[in-house]
Amino acid sequence: MLTDKKLYIPEHVGIIMDGNGRWAKKRAMPRSVGHTYGARTFKKITRYISKCGVKYLTLYAFSTENWKRPLEEVNALMKIFRQYLIDSLTDFREDDIKVNFIGDRSAFAKDIIDLINETEDVAKNRKGMQLNIAMNYGGRDEILSAVKALCTEAENGSIDVSAITEDDISRRLYTSGQPDPDLIIRTGGEHRLSNFMLYQAAYAEFYSTDTLWPDFDEEEFDKAIIEFNKRSRRFGGV
Repeated sequence: MLTDKKLYIPEHVGIIMDGNGRWAKKRAMPRSVGHTYGARTFKKITRYISKCGVKYLTLYAFSTENWKRPLEEVNALMKIFRQYLIDSLTDFREDDIKVNFIGDRSAFAKDIIDLINETEDVAKNRKGMQLNIAMNYGGRDEILSAVKALCTEAENGSIDVSAITEDDISRRLYTSGQPDPDLIIRTGGEHRLSNFMLYQAAYAEFYSTDTLWPDFDEEEFDKAIIEFNKRSRRFGGV
């Protein structure tokens, strides 16, 4: 646990959970095994981050592009999602973590959609950290949806096009009402956002680690926070 009281804990952290498949391949295991171990890391690290004092945590679980993966892998991921959702009806209850799903849930099977809705309903009155799970999520798709919503409102006269502000766009994103991420962590050694929170990440600090997601632990998160505290955030200023 982070003990240095001088460290600033970011209000909102986003994590691109990458490396499950490579973790399994290194061990001559099917990619689905990597996803199973990654799900265990997800639960453990979420609880730890909540205890560190982060108020909002957004985890990239399944992108709009992930449907292009082999059918066997997609089916394995859906099986893991189902089990996670069943477990989540009781998971994080003692931690008082509020669970929210961002992305286009309409593409999922009805039983998964029902479980998503039930999970959110069960957790809606919790007062602790806000956990956003990005499923069938894409940053471009999110922005497109916001633009379409604004266009519809402009057509029916409920909003003046010339008066549209950045806040108007933000309020129509999946993360409406939440602060933009201060820090985005990517595991697995890659150095790109991969369509994750493109609008919200304008001034987020980016931290990449070679550690594959199933191996990402409390110590690795602490390293990211320590590095974050070394950055000088000027938000376009001097």
